[in-house]
Amino acid sequence: MEYHIYHIPGKKIGVTQNLEARVHTQQGYLPGEYEILESSDDIDYISDRELVLQKEYGYKIDRELYKLLKTKSMKINVTEQTTTFPYPVSKLKGNLMDNIGFQWESSHGLFVLNLKSINWIMSHVQTSMYNDGRCYVYNKAFANWFSSPELFEDKIEKELPTVKCVKKPLKMFEDIRNWASTRGLYERGDSKTQYIKLQEEAGELAKALLQNDKAEVIDAIGDMIVVLTNLAHLEGVHVETCINTAYKEISKRKGRMINGTFVKDEG
Repeated sequence: MEYHIYHIPGKKIGVTQNLEARVHTQQGYLPGEYEILESSDDIDYISDRELVLQKEYGYKIDRELYKLLKTKSMKINVTEQTTTFPYPVSKLKGNLMDNIGFQWESSHGLFVLNLKSINWIMSHVQTSMYNDGRCYVYNKAFANWFSSPELFEDKIEKELPTVKCVKKPLKMFEDIRNWASTRGLYERGDSKTQYIKLQEEAGELAKALLQNDKAEVIDAIGDMIVVLTNLAHLEGVHVETCINTAYKEISKRKGRMINGTFVKDEG
């Protein structure tokens, strides 16, 4: 198995065995937006090189070696009936994505975590009635899907929202939506994860403003607009409609500038 040290300029240096799952799907970066610094099947070499490169590029150095992280496994509980995960549903997908390739045995057969099986789990997971910090799936149902997933895919497809737009869709936003759609963001993503992504980008904008880094300000604002476009779509509305609605509201406001902020008149 080959390990890759990847570099997202200005963001991070990390290690993964699966670029598609870790960098493309989970983090949202495409080929051309990151680079592969080194690849090797020697996990000891890659672990050491990651720390060296993080230091050379001026990034925060990981506290644990990648090889130590990879020896960890999810502490799942497998019974004849169910597989239980030690996470609430809201945090399950991220932990599953971090453990792609993880395998476990049940009385119904072998299970493996990959993008399709994670989608199945997220579509069928149940919160434990005894502890809302844990969740589970039924092994027999999972095994039925695993033995012939094409027979069950029609049952787990996420129903996408009907998107409404009161204005003519703008090409730039249409391009963003087409980009997101072809990469499965609307099918496999959700509004909550996009909101978290928005907060991350807002943090990048704050950092750029404090450092007076104009290039990063432009990049961060652009990233936030992309995230907002996708968040709006997942909520069943075009971002153009949101902008139009907001403008109609603010265009009628009267007020004055106070300490650099426009304060609307009351009443």
